[in-house]
Formats: sequence, structure tokens, C-alpha cells
Amino acid sequence: MSAVTLHISEGTALVQLENPAKLNAFTIEMLDNLDAHLTTIERDPSVRVVIVTGSGEKAFCTGADIGAWGHLSPAEFARHWVRDGHRIFDKLATLSKPTIGALNGHTFGGGLELAAACDIRLLTPRATLALPEARVGIVPGWSGTQRLTRLIPEPMIKEMTLFGRRLTADRALACGFAAAIEEDVLTAADAIAAEAPALSPRATEITKNMIHAAVGEDRGASVEALGSAAIAATDDRTEGVAAFQEKRKPTFEGN
Repeated sequence: MSAVTLHISEGTALVQLENPAKLNAFTIEMLDNLDAHLTTIERDPSVRVVIVTGSGEKAFCTGADIGAWGHLSPAEFARHWVRDGHRIFDKLATLSKPTIGALNGHTFGGGLELAAACDIRLLTPRATLALPEARVGIVPGWSGTQRLTRLIPEPMIKEMTLFGRRLTADRALACGFAAAIEEDVLTAADAIAAEAPALSPRATEITKNMIHAAVGEDRGASVEALGSAAIAATDDRTEGVAAFQEKRKPTFEGN
């Protein structure tokens, strides 16, 4: 049985992929679980940081379970499987909370795209990264040719997608995709997460929006979120809401 579980404790949300029989490959149920958990995390003010990891010691996630999508028609595959996965991974990338990917093993296909949606990534020394979609006659569909090209140099992405080469943890660290290589990535992620309570959640959220606006990650939403946060703190906004509720014309003073 496959699932994505959520455990929240002391301000840290642990999101864990649970499909060890298939090296944590994604199923439709897992995508639905992840979608629901991300909504819960976003709406829970007690959550200060998120850790995403996989069960077991062999793999973080080896992509998408062929059994979940192999039978779909071309229209279903494009409209639902690809678009739904893309939307959910975008949801992770744009969370207002900082996210840490604890890559506890092999990270292939959709698993690598999931890792790319995290803010920082920690890898075990034995982890390898791959985009093997061409081996089964498909292409990366959950941002492998888009978000990943901002995080891994173009020649490396081409090496992985066009020639099926794997990227070692050492090379992932050298190119900046990984923040660190750790024997116990979950313990290392917990240590980083423990620093979150000392930081202003609003400052980290706004900083994340500013960085995303700079690199093109959901730039439109990032800019509007920053603008909305600024206007929400003004006297004009307070006056506008009060005037609407009191059915009178507002008196704006530009403060």
C-alpha cells in the first residue's frame, strides 16, 4: 500500500513518501495525499519548516509508478497525471514555509522533480540522481526540463535526459544542487529545522517570495504576494474595508 504521511511536531512538518516496495514511486493516491498535506501545512501557523523525505534507506523516490499511469489514454496522461503532478509540485515549491528535501537514497524522475521543488536539499553519499523518462518513451513532466534547469547546469541536464547518465551525490554538491552530503540526512535536516524558531516567519516568507521573483519561480504570484502584504499594513486598507462595511465613501490619506 502506498501513501504520503504527515507528522507535525514542535513546528516541523515531516512529509514522508511511503511506498517502499516500489522505492517510493508515486501513485495517484500519493499525489492526492501530498496535495492535501500541503494545504494543511500552508494553513497551519504552528508549522515553521517542512522536511520531505522517503521511507527506507534505498531511495528517496524513484519517480512515478508505471502501474499508475501506463494504462492512461494520451489525453488522460497529459491532462490529469502530468498537469496534476505539476500543479502539486508547484504547490510545494511556493509554500510560504521553508522546505528541506532529505534525499535518503536514489532520486529519479518525478522524485528528482519533487526534490527540485524544495528550498534546499541534503543527499546521502550513496544517492544518485537521474531523469530516465526516455527509457520508457516519455519525457519529464513535473518540471524536469523547467525548474531543474535553474538548479542544475544545462549540460548536466542534457547528459541525464539525452544520454541516461546518472548524477552522483558529489557532482550534485559540486554544481550547487545539494546543500550538503550527510550520512544521516534526516538528522541533518532536523538540525537545520531546529534553527527555524529563532527566525521571523514573516521575514522568511517574504524573503522566499523575493528570491522566487528574482529567479522566475511563480514570479507573478510572488510579486502580487509582496504587494498585497505591503498594502495590507496600510491605514488606507483599514479605511477602505471599514468604509465598505459601513456603506460610506472612504477617506484615503495615503498612509
